[in-house]
Amino acid sequence: MRPLLSAALATAALVVLSGCASADPRPGSAATGAPDSAAATGVLAADPTAAVTLPPVGTGFDYQLGGASPVPADAGIVVRDSTDEPAAGAYGICYVNGFQTQPGETWPDDLLVQGDDGPLVDPNWDDEYILDTSTAQKRTAIAARQATAVDRCTDAGFPAVEFDNLDSWYRSAGALDTDDALALATLLVDHAHDRGLAVAQKNTTDIGSRGRDEAGFDFAIAEECDRWSECADYTAVYGPHVLDVEYTDDLLDTAEGACARIRALDPAPRAIVRDRDLVPASDDAYAYAAC
Repeated sequence: MRPLLSAALATAALVVLSGCASADPRPGSAATGAPDSAAATGVLAADPTAAVTLPPVGTGFDYQLGGASPVPADAGIVVRDSTDEPAAGAYGICYVNGFQTQPGETWPDDLLVQGDDGPLVDPNWDDEYILDTSTAQKRTAIAARQATAVDRCTDAGFPAVEFDNLDSWYRSAGALDTDDALALATLLVDHAHDRGLAVAQKNTTDIGSRGRDEAGFDFAIAEECDRWSECADYTAVYGPHVLDVEYTDDLLDTAEGACARIRALDPAPRAIVRDRDLVPASDDAYAYAAC
């Protein structure tokens, strides 16, 4: 859903369990990579002096990519676009379209997947082109450009970032594959970590734990994991550090039904039900329900 470059991390990630909704960074012990090793809010770091803070557990969230709104009373986490300011008083997650172009952006043709009629577009978003992650040289160039957005997130005060469209290889007409995506993801995550940001894997259960283990993602943001029966796939990798957005126009049954199924999971993702376009609260099409 739409709405730098640095060296590889030198040491294994470190995790500290806090057991509460606080998101205080502090040094910790080496991570095992197992979901239960991050069962509570904690810190991951390339080294003890470069800690990143995970989203707090025990609080709700909102997904505000279509424009900033007042923060719901139960939401301690808010996702906003990299061009917006983080929500005051909430843990902010910065949205970056990591694997496709943002509407209105101009990219060199050689960094876009080419089809018979020019650059390939996302069939669901006809103003987003597929970035060409097929070679190391192209991935390096893409990561260098995306670093600008990551740096903007840091400078604005966001403590975390999500990179959207990790699964763009599905829309590449065979030009890209999973390994290409994970190779670029590693570059993006490394730079974000070096800038002090925790990083979310966005969607894509097909890669199993590779996003965490190879690219270094710290937590997950899913869309419609109840609709597609994928919520447990995310929590198997990231434990309770999973945020899920269901959409009113494509529920299995009702918002109440979706929330009941999600709450029954152990661990359960934090979940909300939103309007598809994620419009601001001032718009008549706005919908928000917290699970």
